[in-house]
Amino acid sequence: MKILYFGDVMGSAGQEVLLHYLPELKEQYEPDVVVAQGENLSNGRGMKLDDVRRLQQAGVDFFTGGNWTPFDDAIRPQLENPAEPIIGPANFEAYTGPSAKFLEKNGKKIMFVSLLGQTVGKPLPGVGNPLTMIDEILDEELAKRTPDAIIVNFHGDYSSEKRIIGYYLDGKVSAIVGDHWHVPTADAMILPNGTAHITDVGMCGNLHSSLGVSLDSVIPRWKDNVQTKNELDQSKPWQLNAVLIETKSASKSDSITQIQKLLN
Repeated sequence: MKILYFGDVMGSAGQEVLLHYLPELKEQYEPDVVVAQGENLSNGRGMKLDDVRRLQQAGVDFFTGGNWTPFDDAIRPQLENPAEPIIGPANFEAYTGPSAKFLEKNGKKIMFVSLLGQTVGKPLPGVGNPLTMIDEILDEELAKRTPDAIIVNFHGDYSSEKRIIGYYLDGKVSAIVGDHWHVPTADAMILPNGTAHITDVGMCGNLHSSLGVSLDSVIPRWKDNVQTKNELDQSKPWQLNAVLIETKSASKSDSITQIQKLLN
């Protein structure tokens, strides 16, 4: 099974570059399932339902989340509905939806889990241990059903956490995909026991910025120690970062390939 996974879609620029390249990528790679990290989909913080539906209509099948995801009450019904293809981090007490969600496509069943790193910018209250949480989820869900693929999203800052959980889950899930940095890492690989892994997919959005935020809004804060508001830079050029994962089973993959595009 081919799974096309887009890194953090950062505001309207991220949406536009994804929408621009998605038809081309679908024609080139023929993915069975398209996934987008939607944590920054709407103005950089969380997901608005209108934006989710817009990308769904264009061909995105599933959305993973992160630290902002649980805090928009307007999308809470979708997060809590097992049938809605949007998931938040299972180890975050602010998230009240299912720990795992399932997508059926082309006769195959894919299980999705999203987890937070225990340090996201700064220690985040209410975040449980992701290793013990994923053990509990796998034990519970695999006792009830056998999916054709298991995709775990790990939304965190520390490369050490992302690497460790990759090896911890090696041979237990099809793939573990890291994000939240917005900077792609050059380490997409199949781990020794068959699990596909990347430390960070990267982002979709403005290229010449601080993770999608305008340099004019962050440099004075650092240089002059003044309070500024993060302003998204939606101007071009836009970058797109994704991975194509070819899964073999619920515990192994055949390949993971990084995809990078630039739109001037």
